[in-house]
Amino acid sequence: MIKKILILISGLLVGIILEYVFIFYPAQASKDENLVSFIEHQIVGKQVIGFLPYWLLSKAKDDYSSYITTLTYFGLTLDTDGTILKMQNPQENEPGWYALKSGKADPFLTTAAQKRQKLSLLVFNANEASISALMENPIPHARNLISDIKPIMSQYKFTDLNLDIESTKIASDEARTHFTQFVKEVKKGIDDNNLGTLTIDISSDSLVKKKLIDLKEVANYADYVVLMAYDYHYLGSQIAGPVAPLFGAGISSEYDTQAALEIALKIVPAKKIILGIPLYGYEWETIRDATRSATIPSSGQTASTQRISQLLTSCATCSAQIDAEAKESYLIYKDGSTGTFHQIFYPDDKATQAKIDFANQQKIGGVSLWALGYEGTTILEPLKEYR
Repeated sequence: MIKKILILISGLLVGIILEYVFIFYPAQASKDENLVSFIEHQIVGKQVIGFLPYWLLSKAKDDYSSYITTLTYFGLTLDTDGTILKMQNPQENEPGWYALKSGKADPFLTTAAQKRQKLSLLVFNANEASISALMENPIPHARNLISDIKPIMSQYKFTDLNLDIESTKIASDEARTHFTQFVKEVKKGIDDNNLGTLTIDISSDSLVKKKLIDLKEVANYADYVVLMAYDYHYLGSQIAGPVAPLFGAGISSEYDTQAALEIALKIVPAKKIILGIPLYGYEWETIRDATRSATIPSSGQTASTQRISQLLTSCATCSAQIDAEAKESYLIYKDGSTGTFHQIFYPDDKATQAKIDFANQQKIGGVSLWALGYEGTTILEPLKEYR
């Protein structure tokens, strides 16, 4: 009898909450459409974050609402004191700042807002000297960031701050502690000023190497953690191979997406984790035509979807194959003019579907896309069903 009463009470409470959200709350929707979008997102659950870099604005589509739930503008650069860098030198604007303030990003942000998508603003730093200076006084520098970012987020209706600090070197315990203090203070500022949520980006190798981000500590303050599960092979790799192998660790790769996520899931609640998916490939000149051959130094370049499509239609000897473990496509061909071998590893719609299936199996919070503007005609299609 008591159990039935508890079930009845629970049902009534759920009904009251839903009634408020869908009947009474819309009366206030015009006051804060972003909050409505945020509430709707929380009910749906899964996120698909699309990163939109300022250098791809001319190539990106106007509307990605069929594929993503969150549009993240990439981005603004953090200066050594935590403020937003606005000028590279006295005569030149910082490009990410200029693209935002000049209105170049407006069409994308406006469309996303109209489609009731969440808007996120990414702040970035990948300069080791600058990051070291930033971490010297983490709390005041975090406060500087909040002070600088608050009016920007309000003006452009951003309801998430994405913190992307990419240090590649091994970090001291002190530096890791300072970074955690920085994140904690940023989160406090976000909450105190009702700015929305905090997302932290982390590379896969930071889970197995002692780098700046101590995920166990940082996860206490982040609402979401984007696991950047790509660049396992990169432009400077000595061996050609998949950009983001899903499986294969210990077989054909030293490390893969599955292994990285397994580590992350031991540290962070699954609902907080967003799995990063690449929309680009890499091409290298190699010494042989065998798969995963040694590369010729300095030959690596990003392979756009357009270039791959052109090769597949114009090259008689080019035939795409799928790496069984990595779940990523590749093609190998010989340049007729130079006699050199080329290998391209790249994701496609099949790779996207494999990552989505994996994300569903692991019951994580969603996926993210690096980056909008790189995609071709089909690689995003599996996301329609996922989101």
